[in-house]
This record gives sequence, structure tokens and C-alpha cells, in this order.
Amino acid sequence: MEANPRSTGRLPAAFLTPGSSSFMDFLSQQSPDMLPGKRSLPPLQGAIEAPHGTTIVAVTFPGGVVLAGDRRATMGNMIAQRDIEKVFPADEYSAVGIAGTAGLAVEMVKLFQLELEHFEKVEGAQLSLEGKANRLSTMIRSNLAMAMQGLAVVPLFAGYDVDRERGRIFSYDVTGGRSEELGYASTGSGSIFARGAMKKLYHGELTEQQATTLVIQALYDAADDDSATGGPDVARRIYPIVTVITEDGFRRLTETESSEIARAILERRMEQPDGPRAALL
Repeated sequence: MEANPRSTGRLPAAFLTPGSSSFMDFLSQQSPDMLPGKRSLPPLQGAIEAPHGTTIVAVTFPGGVVLAGDRRATMGNMIAQRDIEKVFPADEYSAVGIAGTAGLAVEMVKLFQLELEHFEKVEGAQLSLEGKANRLSTMIRSNLAMAMQGLAVVPLFAGYDVDRERGRIFSYDVTGGRSEELGYASTGSGSIFARGAMKKLYHGELTEQQATTLVIQALYDAADDDSATGGPDVARRIYPIVTVITEDGFRRLTETESSEIARAILERRMEQPDGPRAALL
């Protein structure tokens, strides 16, 4: 009589010999119920109230890319959380910023991290940045059923392309449609205001310091016009999460670094509440 793997504490053989470099494909074969998009929801009785992440911005500069996000999560017209984290490392050379349903988004990021780690262990090499962007597109598409019920996840993906030796940004729609953005990009409820700020201030020769300042300026402008986006909160010492990805890998600015930039911007805004002025010509 064959022993039950659960009674012996051993994993089934299929779990020890995955036939694919994709962790999602493996999971869909062995335990499809564990994938977010495969879970069924009870019949809906009106709109679902769940915490939502809001504004994410990204900017490229010679030598890398900056990805940043505000810290506010909302639920309807209420502030659900003031210090949520929305920007996560995907691997050594890439990061994801989440907008949309917070719980599903965080779960998707964790699954994406496992997907990239699984590929590297099976293949013995990292997936290309283009390949990472495509894998994330597939994961978003698998969440389409949830998105049609109001539980959408719309991330921003950025990373350093070691083959092309430059930073790159990818944006998505709820169907998993992927677009590469040139220079700068934003997503979330305050994205239109953040994009307008970046459009006037961005240029192709930014330094790393200027790029980190630019993303915080953009998040400040988003918070100025979008109630779902949280600006720097000096009283509670809550500042935007800012990450930098270069040939040296992923780095998150310390609280001291981000607070210094935010405070400098706030002091300047006391003189110019609408922010820096762009030249007319």
C-alpha cells in the first residue's frame, strides 16, 4: 500500500521535480486554488470596500531608474492606512510599485518575487528585464476575473537592464496589456497630476539626486490635487518610499535620505506653493 505523502510529512514527487521554469505554471498544475485569480468570490451585494493603494511614479536617468510611491491607502472616502508600503524589490535589478486593491496587489508581488527566484534556481540565470515584464503581464491578466468585480491591480514595473545598460519602465492595464514608458511614468488615482509635474520638470540628463527629488515633487503635486494620495507627513514622520535601481542593484533610500529631500521641498513650497516653474520657451 502506497504511503500518503501528507501522513509521512514528505512532499509529492511532482513538487520536487518541477517541469517548468515558471513557478506560476507549476502552481497552476499542482495547486491552482492558491493562485489569486483562481479564487471564487461569493455573490456580490453591491460594491466591495477594500483598501486601495494610490500613486506610483518612476523616472529614468543616465545609469538607472527611480521608482517611488506615496504611503496612503484609502477605502472609499476614508483613509484606511497612512503608512502602507507600495514599492517592493522584485529581484536584485527590478522593483514593482502597486496601485489598486492593496491586499491582492501585495499578494501578486510576493508571487512575482517567487516566480523570478524560481526561474533563477531552475535555469541558473536571471530572466531578462523584458522577460520579467512579460511574466508580470501574464500575472495581471490572470487576475482579470477579479478586476471585472472591482478588485483591479495596476502596477508599475521598473528595473535596470543589464544587457542594454540603462533603466527601463513598464506600465500595465487591467488586462495585462504592457507598454514601455520613455523617461517617466505614473499610475494610480493621482497619476494624472504626477505625470503633469514630471512632464514639465523631466529632462534626459538628470542626476540620481535630481531624479529622486523629481519623484517626490511629483508625489507632492499629486497629493495637492488628489485626496487619495498622501503627501509627506512631517508630524508623523511618514515620507514617500523611494528606490533607486542601477548597475549596482536595488537600493531603497533610508528614512533620513527621503525625509531630507521632502523637507527641502516643503520649505521651498512655503515660497512657491505650486512648485518649481518651468520656462515658457
